[in-house]
Formats: sequence, structure tokens, C-alpha cells
Amino acid sequence: MSQKQRSARVSRRVLILTLVGAVGLTLAACEQDSSPSSKSTPPSGASGAAGDTIGVDDGTELTMWTRAPLERQANALVDAYNSSHQNQVKLEIIPNDDMEGKVGAAATNDELPDLLAGDVVRLPYWVENGMFTELTDQIEALPFRSDIARGHLDAGTLDGQEHTVPFVTDISVMVWNKDLYEAAGLDPEKGPTTLQEFVDQSKAVAASGGADVSGTYFGGNCGGCLVFTWFPYIWGAGDEVLSEDGKTALLDGDNAKAVYAAYKDLYKSGAVGEGSKEETGGTWTAPFAEGKIGVMPYPNTSVYAAAEAGINVGVGAIPGVSGGQSTFLGGDAMGISKDSKSVEQAWNFLAWMLSDETQLEVVAKNGEVPCRTSLLDNEYTQADPLALTMNATVAYGRTPVATYFAEAFNAAGSPWTVLFRNAVFEDADTLGADNQAITDVLDQ
Repeated sequence: MSQKQRSARVSRRVLILTLVGAVGLTLAACEQDSSPSSKSTPPSGASGAAGDTIGVDDGTELTMWTRAPLERQANALVDAYNSSHQNQVKLEIIPNDDMEGKVGAAATNDELPDLLAGDVVRLPYWVENGMFTELTDQIEALPFRSDIARGHLDAGTLDGQEHTVPFVTDISVMVWNKDLYEAAGLDPEKGPTTLQEFVDQSKAVAASGGADVSGTYFGGNCGGCLVFTWFPYIWGAGDEVLSEDGKTALLDGDNAKAVYAAYKDLYKSGAVGEGSKEETGGTWTAPFAEGKIGVMPYPNTSVYAAAEAGINVGVGAIPGVSGGQSTFLGGDAMGISKDSKSVEQAWNFLAWMLSDETQLEVVAKNGEVPCRTSLLDNEYTQADPLALTMNATVAYGRTPVATYFAEAFNAAGSPWTVLFRNAVFEDADTLGADNQAITDVLDQ
């Protein structure tokens, strides 16, 4: 499937973008009534367009697992649900590095929780291994089905059957430090719109910022960091990173080579922050939040932390190599496990989570990205230029789907990690072989 076809599939579910005010981008108003229900009489269950309860709310205790990076978002949702429903969700937060082992052991022993959330790039493997209850009929019956962002649905779809819905949406964006831009003689309101502008602006900040300031930073030993932030350069240029069936890597094309060359240039010029080559991902967002970095691709979930730390943050979409824009639609999806004995009650939570009120009054109000495209432009984002701009990039978002994605890209020492380290830090002429090594893992 071509970039244009994929973009059209996303765009059909996104309202027409229009230019507005100083922010520049917004989404058309929601077609549904998004006004919150009375706080004095919270609903007993998730509601559809006619106000009917979806699923069962009868006082059942439900169990839920999610990984630690999403603890804040998970707690907000669970607290809101528990305070307004007879059902009660018991949440367990799993350390990120322990998630895979815990889920695998529980699946073997038929001890998975009722509600299971996982990294969107890992979901295809879990679905293929039968860890979730099929939810096709329930999802298709939702009155706002066509309004749900596609990426997290696609990750949980196997042979046309749907198993998961969006839980937390995390997107990659380009951020820049406006104060450092101004000091470097750059326009603080204009971030890079091409890959070369990113390089030039990084070098300008590095040249003017002093010993403690660098042009850019990246997780140079973190495969997951770089799929999240580098793939959008390639998508924005109109190229694919994987074949449609997710079994062939396409990371040796001209636009991919341009990305590696740009970062190699930045690294050799000294514009990349110290420690980037060794960065395994645990602290890859910290240097920007400390005011030491001029410009870099970044997770939207960390933007507010940087702003709260005192950084005058500029934000925009990640540019394609020669223009265009894209973002990685990441985060976690959630489904009902194969072991749940309370499917209707668990579905009540999922349907409630996707509802207008929850997406606005819990998700958007807390500065997160709604998973419903018509709700991306709302009263909370209108009052927040950062959120408005970040939400607008969802229209250009992509989520790669492959059964062995984690092994090929995210795992420590993955063939993707080898590829980009050879391409950026070494003078190795191994791109073709390294790309084939990724394909070999994907096509097991």
C-alpha cells in the first residue's frame, strides 16, 4: 500500500484541517455532543448515542495490568471509572522490562488479568498468540466506531478480527528550545520543515550555545527511541519502512539513507549532545528538559514536563526528508484477555474509556491525546497551543504493524540497532546486509 493510500485511510477518519490563529492548525469541530454529563449523577456504565449502557456494570472486581511508563494515565482512568461505577478495577503496574515475562508466564498458566494493555508495536505478537478475546462485534457496534484512531485498532486486528482498542496515545513530535533559537539568531516560532533545516538549526544552536548546550540529542543505543523518532522522516517523504505484510524491511532506500547521513553529519560535526551514542533510552528526553538541547524529535507525553521545567518549548510535526510531515502513533492498546471470566464487565470499562466524556474530561483535560479523531479539537486543547499543535499531527500518524517488530527493532542489540549504529557512528558499508538482517527477523 502506498503512502498516499495509507494517508487517505487515516484522513478519512480525521476532520478537515484548517488554519487558525498563532498556532496554525486545528481540527474541525466534533460532530457529536461532547458536553460532559452532570458530575452529580455519574453514569453507571458506558453510554452510546442513545444513552444505553454498554456492557455490564454489576459490581464485579476487574483486574488490569499496564506497564510502568503509563502509570499516570492508567491511574487517572481507573480512578475516574471506580468513582462512577459499581464495577471496580484493580490496577497492577508492571515494570516495563518485566512486562513480557509476566504476560508470557500468566498466559501459559491461564492467569492473565481481565484487562491487558501493551505497547502497540508488541500487540500483533500477543494477538497472534491468542492472548485476547475477540471484540469485533462489540467494537463495530459502538456508535462512534468510525471515529476511533486506526493505529491501535490495526495493531490488534488479525485476519479481519479485532481484539484491542486505544488505551494511551503517544505521538512523536519535533520540539525546539525557543530561547536557544533566539540566541542562535533563528526564528523561535519556526522549527524545521525539512531534514536539512533540522540539521542546519541544530548546528546553529550548537555553534552559539556554549559548552553546556548541544544542537540535538537522540538515543544512540535505543532501537525503540529511534523507530519512534526517525521513521516519521521517512514516512513524511512518502516512503514505507516495512512491506505491507510486515515481513520485509525497507530501510535501505534513498530517504532512509538521507536520515542516516544527516545524523552522521551532526555527530561528526559535534552538534550531538555528549552521551547520545551510549544512550539506551532511560534518560533520552532529559537533556532537552534541562535546557541543554536546541531541537530534537520527542515524545508528546514528555513535552509538558519540559515546559514545567521552565523550557520555552516550540513544537511541530516531524518533517519529511524534503518536506511533508508525519508522526509515529505509539502508546498502548488494551483488550480483554483470553482468561477473563467477566468479558461483559470488562467491555463496560473499555466502552466507557472510549466515550466522549472520558476522552474529554479525563484524557484531554489531563493534557493527553484523545483517541477519537473528532475530539482532538476541544475546549482544553483550544486553550493550550502546545496540545492543539500536537493533536493536529495525529492526522499524519502511522503505526507499523509486524508480528516480530519488538525483536527486530526494540530489543537490546536488535538488527535495527546494529543498522543505525553502523550507519551513523561507523564508516561501515553494511546497509544492505543490515537491512536484510531485520527482514530475517521479521519473516520468521
